[in-house]
This record gives sequence, C-alpha cells and structure tokens, in this order.
Amino acid sequence: MRNGFWVCFLLCLTAQGHTVKEEQGKMGSPFEITAVHPNRTTAVNAIQAAFAEIDRLEAMISSWRPDSETSKINEAAGLAPVVVSPELFNLVRRSLKVSQLTGGAFDISFAGMGKLWDFKSANPIIPAPEVIQKALGHVDYRNIVLDPAARTVFLKHKGMRIGFGGIGKGYAANRAVFILKDHGIESGVVNAGGDLVAFGSEEDGQPWRVSVAHPRERNKIFARLRLTEQAVVTSGDYERFIMVDGKRYSHIINPKTGYPAHELVSVTIICPDAELADALATATFVLGPKKGLALINGLKHIECILVDVDGKMLFSDNIQNQLEGSEDSL
Repeated sequence: MRNGFWVCFLLCLTAQGHTVKEEQGKMGSPFEITAVHPNRTTAVNAIQAAFAEIDRLEAMISSWRPDSETSKINEAAGLAPVVVSPELFNLVRRSLKVSQLTGGAFDISFAGMGKLWDFKSANPIIPAPEVIQKALGHVDYRNIVLDPAARTVFLKHKGMRIGFGGIGKGYAANRAVFILKDHGIESGVVNAGGDLVAFGSEEDGQPWRVSVAHPRERNKIFARLRLTEQAVVTSGDYERFIMVDGKRYSHIINPKTGYPAHELVSVTIICPDAELADALATATFVLGPKKGLALINGLKHIECILVDVDGKMLFSDNIQNQLEGSEDSL
C-alpha cells in the first residue's frame, strides 16, 4: 500500500518485447502507465521516471500544497504579482488561450468559488443564489494578468484563486509520454485518471484500441476508437455528483453561472494533445450539445462524441476515421 492506493506490475513477454503496466495514485486519481520495450528493465525504469515527473508537476500546480507556485499566486491575489517558473507561466498562458477560445467556458479562476458545492456530502444542499452570485465575483479569467517580461502572474482581486483541475492531468499525461519516449519507449499508453494518451502501436502493429464506456452503465461500451499518437479524454456527470430532490447535479460547474452544467451526460474529446483535450472536455460539457459541437467542428484535428440528456449520441464531422464501432443509441 502507498498513500492509500495500490501499485501493481503486470509483466508479459511478447514476440516484440515486454509490456509493463503500473498503476499509482497521483493528483487524487489512479494513474496507469503502460510501456512496451524489448528490455523489461528499460520499460520499468521509464515508467518510474514518468511517475517521478508527475510527482514534480503535482508539487508545482497543486493548490492545496502551501509551498507550490500555484498557492503562492493565490496567496498574493489582489496584492502583488508573483514571479513563477517558465513552465507554470506557460501553463497559465495556455489555459487563458483556451478560456478565450471557449468564451470562458473553461476558466482556471473558477477555483475562486471555493467549495460551495460539496459533492461528497451525505446530505447535500444547493447553495443559495446570493451566495453563488457573490462567489462569482472572484471568477473571471480576464482578471488574471500575465507579464511575460517579468514572468509574473497576478490575480487582480482579493479572493481570486486559480486551480488546474480541468487541465492539470492532461498536462501530466503529456509530460509522462515525453519522459517515456526520452527513455527509449516507442509504444505505450498513459491513462491519467481518465485522460488517456496512446503513442506508437500495439504489438501487432495496429493502432491502439480504446473503448468508451456507457455514461450510465459503466460495464457497457458505446464506442471504440483507433488511436495513434492521440489523446482521449472523457468528462461526464457520473464522475462526481449529488442528488437533491431527485435531480442530478454534476461536479462540472459552469464558471459563468456557478451552477452545474446539465445539457450533456458525457463528452469525449479526441485530439493529439492531452492537455488541450482535458480543457476542451470541460468546456464542451459546459457549452452544451449545440455550442459544444460547433466549437469542436471549428477546430482542426480535434473530434468529439457527445451524449445528451436524452441519450442521443452526437459526433463531430470527421470522427469516422477513428471510430471502430458504436451503438446508435443509448
């Protein structure tokens, strides 16, 4: 046992080498890394290096670690700009670009709302409208000020906070893949708590095959994808939610209203970049089926599968090139 999570190795000798899998708990989620290599020791070492990289990133972006760069930015909200590392500065800058792209449907300043919604409570309640409205005064990506010359991040108003819950795991998955490749791994999969990146190919030379689970029946598959150098990220209202008076409230909050998004059941994004896929999955869920689909169809090399509240599946224009099979209806 390690930090409350289990760790396991699955080793199997194949004609082309060893497939090594390990799972560890990182960033509050199970992370599984798979590496294929003729030398088992090389694969094991590469996976350990990838997990060490994830630990490094978590220490940098975690908002609950008082010594993290993110916490220092939050502590100085409304007071002074904070000098940060080039890596964190660029992550914030990319996050703001996604905010601009999505009209604020994705917003790292949403952390300023605090914990008004408790999705772990045995007796959940809906926050009062006036409380939500007051908290929204701390949310607006346009009040995050970057100074490239000084490499500083400044939150303009006291009470503002930033958090990378909607993009951090995707970034970690990207970095883990980079570390694996840097250690000589040419084929593998990183599953960062549902943010999945596949590179290279399976041992038979075919693209990796990834199944997308039914949003209501987790043992049922509704789509199968073929992936090469691609990321797949799925967000759904089944991940964390509360039921109040028979109504489901998802943990995916609209940063403009302060209330859970409710027009979709699940969103699956497929694109070459896990960080971008992570952010777009959240934004698309918030935007809803019509605006979300229009957003994805307007972007190159990015596809999606949406499931609305009536169980209808919606596909982006060019996804058929990657879709191996699906059900017509849920």
